[in-house]
Amino acid sequence: MTLSIRNQLPGTVTEVHPGEVMATVKVRLDGGPHLTAAITLEAAEQLALAPGTPVRALVKATEVSLATQRVEGLSIRNQLPGTIAQLTTGEAMASVKVSLALGEITAVITKDAVGDLGLFVGSDVIALIKATEVSLVTAQ
Repeated sequence: MTLSIRNQLPGTVTEVHPGEVMATVKVRLDGGPHLTAAITLEAAEQLALAPGTPVRALVKATEVSLATQRVEGLSIRNQLPGTIAQLTTGEAMASVKVSLALGEITAVITKDAVGDLGLFVGSDVIALIKATEVSLVTAQ
């Protein structure tokens, strides 16, 4: 299956915490940090997620925000440090490729945000991803 989602991060499930409707799943990304996904309990059960399960974490580029430093006092669970490897700015939006320890992740943000944050190739940034915006897929 080919997907339009550019950010496909391989990893392994380390924890599954089921709730009444949702489950939080911790994934150790290959070559990098942990990522938290909040998915429906039904999906976690259908995927048979358990510690040791290999998965890919999927995140749309429009769901990745950028900060110029680590953010404290924020509900966003996933904060991945990296460096801007490529920056393509259009009339209204910009595509930003961020080099992480585990590979690359793409963020699509407004052109104004690029200017306000003073972003350029080589800038250190933190990729911010809400747990609810992370989908998981297992090998088929």
